[in-house]
Amino acid sequence: MDIETLQVFCKELPAVTEDIKWGNDLCFSIGGKMFCVAVLSGDLKVSLRVLTEEFEELCNRQGIIPAPYMARHKWILIDASGFSKNEWEHFIQQSYDLVKDKLPMKVKKRMTDEC
Repeated sequence: MDIETLQVFCKELPAVTEDIKWGNDLCFSIGGKMFCVAVLSGDLKVSLRVLTEEFEELCNRQGIIPAPYMARHKWILIDASGFSKNEWEHFIQQSYDLVKDKLPMKVKKRMTDEC
């Protein structure tokens, strides 16, 4: 995974916004809530939200650790080589869906009206 491929995939998802937070992290959000964060300094590392039942198993894989400050919400931090292309696409989509599902109904409705 490289930053350009990550940007293309994330921006293809409906209603996604992109911005830089904390001076060095590229954040992808839906309805104002982050679902994917890429650390831009050094080697590419990406944080995503995962299912509760997958969290522990994924954190035991090489190149994946609990995301600092967000692990209690079941976020992982992945080294760029931690997943295959299909896994990247699956887990980015899953993180997007998990965050979108938690949005308030009025935010979901507003996003639907804008599309």
